[in-house]
Amino acid sequence: MAFTNTFKQRFAKNENVSLLQPLHIDGPLLLALLMLIMMGLVILYSASGQDLNVLRQQGMRIGLSLFIMFCFAQIHPTTYQRWAPWLYSIGVVLLIVVLISGHINKGAQRWLNLGFIRFQPSEMMKLAIPMYLACHFHKVHLPLAIRSVIFAAFVILIPAVLTAKQPDLGTGILLAAAGSCVLLLAGLRGRLIAIIGTLCALGAPILWYGMHDYQRQRVLTFLDPERDPLGNGYHIIQSKIAIGSGGFFGKGWLNGTQSHLHFLPEHSTDFIFAVCGEEFGFLGSLILILLFMTIIARGLYITVKAQDTFSRLLAGSLTLTFFFSFFINMGMVTGILPVVGVPLPLVSYGGSSMMTLMASFGILMSIQTHRKLLTT
Repeated sequence: MAFTNTFKQRFAKNENVSLLQPLHIDGPLLLALLMLIMMGLVILYSASGQDLNVLRQQGMRIGLSLFIMFCFAQIHPTTYQRWAPWLYSIGVVLLIVVLISGHINKGAQRWLNLGFIRFQPSEMMKLAIPMYLACHFHKVHLPLAIRSVIFAAFVILIPAVLTAKQPDLGTGILLAAAGSCVLLLAGLRGRLIAIIGTLCALGAPILWYGMHDYQRQRVLTFLDPERDPLGNGYHIIQSKIAIGSGGFFGKGWLNGTQSHLHFLPEHSTDFIFAVCGEEFGFLGSLILILLFMTIIARGLYITVKAQDTFSRLLAGSLTLTFFFSFFINMGMVTGILPVVGVPLPLVSYGGSSMMTLMASFGILMSIQTHRKLLTT
């Protein structure tokens, strides 16, 4: 009763209060997410060969992911700050367990089989790394000193290397990007950025020889797809054909040939953007990109409006990690980046990545809505 009276009083004062505010849901972000998800289902239905079972399974994952987002939105940001060291520590332990006795599928050892569900700890680290670094940098003086950067490098590299050894280079890159975003947002000096860039360049040969043979082949294929058009270069060549054949308006929904005739590999997962380009053309691809950019813009707005250092660093890193996810996928599908097996967020068929993403959006909503409650 007291809560209802307070809510009415706030409206009486002509305050800008959303009807979703008591639920800790950010309306603009939710609307953009639902529009992207709906467009993703339309594309997936065609990419899967009009398989209603695939659509049904994806719908169940979406429902569960939205519930996870809602639950994460209810938790106060200070609670995430207290949880951060524990989540990171547990995540690193689980990554080690995966390397020792993880479930193997398609040559990769990435999952823990819990009986009723297969769990991928590397997805959890997409949240744990930026959360832990944001928690740590909240307590230190900014901009960062060299000691803080060295500490952050170990925090980032330990889970990133463990993930890359599964092998899962795509997720390993995203983990490194998530942590690096916190460093940049924390005010990394230009001199330190130059030093880190130089060290990365010097370490490139070591990284090259540490990669698996198929990973090196992907890099070589990126540089020259035509060197093996029926082997390693087949994916990207077919993807470019699909996107290019769509023209401006596309061939029409359900009329794509590259995916329906199975010329395009992984057309429901990693290369689903090529299906969009073929069937909806440049115009449809542009609309899809604009939906992604709308979500990112809202995330950056929440970042700017955040009340404290922890919230700003966490919100900004989660938003930029989402940007890198869709940029890497679109880059590899269009041939401007090597193929690293990163799905298109909220569009590709699959559940683990979607649940992690929706959890991150729940955290963003928590940061935004709890801020409003505190400042009114």
